Amino acid sequence: MRWTFGVGAAFVASTIAKPTSSRTVNKRYVEERNGINYNVFEHAATSSKMSFVKNSGICETTPGVNQYSGYISVGEGLNMWFWFFEARQNPKEAPLAAYFEGGPGDGSEYGLFTQHGPCHFVNNETTPSLNPYSFNEYANVLYVDQPIGAGFSYGNVSVNSTKAAAPYVWTLLQAFYDSFPEYENRDFGLWTESYGGHYGPEFVKYILDQNAAIARGDIQGEEIRVTALGINNGWFDARIQEKANVDYAFDNPYRQFINESYHAELLSRYDTNCTPAIERCAATNTSEDCFDAWSSYMNEIEYPLLAAMREGFPTAYPGDIRRQYLRPSSTYVSYLQRADIQKALGAEVNYTDSIGAGAFIYGGDDPRSFLSQLSTIVQAGIPIVSYAGDADYVCNWLGVLQVADEIQWPGQKAFANQTLQPYTLNGVQKGTFKSLDNLIFMRIFEAGHNVPFYQPEASLQIFEQVMKTGGVTPT
Repeated sequence: MRWTFGVGAAFVASTIAKPTSSRTVNKRYVEERNGINYNVFEHAATSSKMSFVKNSGICETTPGVNQYSGYISVGEGLNMWFWFFEARQNPKEAPLAAYFEGGPGDGSEYGLFTQHGPCHFVNNETTPSLNPYSFNEYANVLYVDQPIGAGFSYGNVSVNSTKAAAPYVWTLLQAFYDSFPEYENRDFGLWTESYGGHYGPEFVKYILDQNAAIARGDIQGEEIRVTALGINNGWFDARIQEKANVDYAFDNPYRQFINESYHAELLSRYDTNCTPAIERCAATNTSEDCFDAWSSYMNEIEYPLLAAMREGFPTAYPGDIRRQYLRPSSTYVSYLQRADIQKALGAEVNYTDSIGAGAFIYGGDDPRSFLSQLSTIVQAGIPIVSYAGDADYVCNWLGVLQVADEIQWPGQKAFANQTLQPYTLNGVQKGTFKSLDNLIFMRIFEAGHNVPFYQPEASLQIFEQVMKTGGVTPT
């Protein structure tokens, strides 16, 4: 959800847990704090500490399926929340997937409870029920609240850029692997949405760089065997996607928001005012220039388009522009803010659904492009699926497609020239797609910003196919 804004503090690099020279003093013990018994694992290599509760009985109630929830310290006074669910089928051999919510600044419980987690709230009920289309139907899934302050994570520092967030994520994964060594050699997929168009490429690129450093002997750690990157309606590149917002508002499958003359006027504003600001941000990479770029396209493009959208439809929801729109329920928030639920999970602070995007906005992160990182990942042979609900305005499918077509790799021209083909689920068309080697783009019909909420069965099929084979196949 890219359109919520707040205020945060700057990133302090010195607080990140640094690898040490020895991995021989890991410790395990049980510790009671605030009436909660935590299983504790002290990870020597990153000087981090994991404290978690096993089988809380919350959310995943499938018999025999284990879950773990708690904290990993990723720096001094910095506690990142994780919630891990074993696969419902064959967990000892199933791959591992990690999910990071977008925002920036949103807790991953948003994706967990409203889209693809083991449980969800049906018809705004006050207690959750099992989700038959959970991603852990196929994989072991790790949900992570980052940056610090989002969800149940807490600490004395706020990250203000995607680049600054990546080392914390790597530290968390290292501690997780050492605490649960049975997952070290599994295939690993990183999944995200929305602002995850920033997170996903940067996090995977950082992991690949760390893998190379480990292989050279520069640092100690576990190489992470990345086999998939999945991004739902991602925000990758403002230069491409802001212009696509103007085009989508004029021509989309559901409702026209602007007429031809206003379309031309906004494109002129974009070329005259926004493009130079975005190019200046790319050239200098300073917070000031990049914040100015964000201000430019918000004032010239976003605010006018949102106003036009609501002029004829005051209750319009940018995440689903259909007249009979749907949006995920927020019932899970009050549920997670209950003291008994927090105690069962081992949470040490109240749940914060979103800390807002202010720190990232003022740090100039939003207009920075992650096309280069995407290109590096494709060139490395890592399968990428970029899929988009076609009823979403926020990170619409036109812009997501144009980003995919501009990824730099040997197959770029052939991929860009491909036509979209039907993608079916048990013979029923759910969208269109194109793929070449390890790059996949998908347009999903009748789906808004959070595709698994709108098309849960198709999303599970996509997830399973990509995690299993690195590709997608109509069924």
